[in-house]
Amino acid sequence: MKQHFTRWLPAIAKTPHRKTALIIAGVAAIGGLAVAPTAIAAPVTTGPHAGAVAAIDLATGKKTEIDPDTGQKVQTVESGQTTGSDKVPATNSNKPSREKLVPHGVQGAQSRIPLDDAQLANAKAIVKAAKETGVGERGAVIGVATSLQESKLYNLGHLGAYNDHDSQGLFQQRPSSGWGAPEQITDPDYAAKAFFTALKNVGGWQDLPLTTAAQTVQVSAFPFAYAQWEEQAADIVQQIW
Repeated sequence: MKQHFTRWLPAIAKTPHRKTALIIAGVAAIGGLAVAPTAIAAPVTTGPHAGAVAAIDLATGKKTEIDPDTGQKVQTVESGQTTGSDKVPATNSNKPSREKLVPHGVQGAQSRIPLDDAQLANAKAIVKAAKETGVGERGAVIGVATSLQESKLYNLGHLGAYNDHDSQGLFQQRPSSGWGAPEQITDPDYAAKAFFTALKNVGGWQDLPLTTAAQTVQVSAFPFAYAQWEEQAADIVQQIW
């Protein structure tokens, strides 16, 4: 599924409302650090390069300027936009319990990233698809964590020279592997439902550790990498469920 999406990559991002040229980032190499349930995944410590910052600003309505007094970068938000964060506003007072979301406890060191509006919209699409496909709260956590690892919750188009084969979308699904046409797997609803359909075919997935369930669907070169996103994925699902 994904072999090398472990570094900041320029990409084409697609939102539900528009297609925007966007340079985004991935995580610095993590897969080689984790080969067993007791391994520790590497936290996210690097940021996007200058070109990525400018493209993300353009796509999300943010604007980065230099403070003339301090010489430091200052980010503002244009009218109608929000900064987004890893703390997602609640939309349902009947939040699922932590026991349902993380029934086996998290494995290894946990990573966390802030979310902008595009990422939040994609997380909501994944949670909606989880409800509609019947995988429930736990399935939603697995889906969000998987997308956090594969694309950082950005809906990626073709990455050109940086692309890992023909992987695209929130889950970096490959048309050549039968996941669908490019226009399908870059549709968040289609991509999420395709992921959950495959997950439901994994015997006993509800009782598996998150990283095992995700890896069975994704077949990644770095099978334990999904584990590091379980805590943030659970927070996201709990708040927007």
